[in-house]
Amino acid sequence: MRRASIATVYLAAAVAGSSPAVLASSGADIQGVAQVGGKPQANVVVWVDVPGALTRADSKPVLDQRNFDFNPRVLAVQVGSVVEFPNHDRVFHNVFSFHDGKKFDLGLYPTGTMKLVTFDKPGLSRIFCNIHPHMVAYVMAVASPYFAVSDEAGRFTIRDVPPGNHPYQAWRSGGSTIGGTASSNSETVLAVRWP
Repeated sequence: MRRASIATVYLAAAVAGSSPAVLASSGADIQGVAQVGGKPQANVVVWVDVPGALTRADSKPVLDQRNFDFNPRVLAVQVGSVVEFPNHDRVFHNVFSFHDGKKFDLGLYPTGTMKLVTFDKPGLSRIFCNIHPHMVAYVMAVASPYFAVSDEAGRFTIRDVPPGNHPYQAWRSGGSTIGGTASSNSETVLAVRWP
């Protein structure tokens, strides 16, 4: 009952036009597994579309540069998120994205510094460093606060999804985006599979 009351307060604040509403925890977790050809697949982004969903109060997402690589390789964020791009290598990096999604070029910046990018529209951004061409990462900005990235065993958990059946979408590098229906009312594990 208390959770429902908190959600009502946040919704009322959003309707009243005050500062951006923050999503209150009031749902259930959706657990799933991602597979390609019957094998677990890491770095799959899965998100659930819930009409009227509010903004989730998460910590700032980070796409780190360390050991001449991006970490994590795949990052999922809600549209409007500000992503931190710190440089922890002992060399300059120049992070950019010129393809679909958010287009930006951060220019050269040295170790110990950080740049910020706001991902203000949904879509996939392919991230590169123009000095180190082997450095590649992906940022998927989704118009939903309900998303997760699969781990090495293909497992993922989408937290606090409102009750009901909701459409979901899933993306992986090198594959098409697929979709289906996910239920937050069921204990069944959501199976996201590519052939």
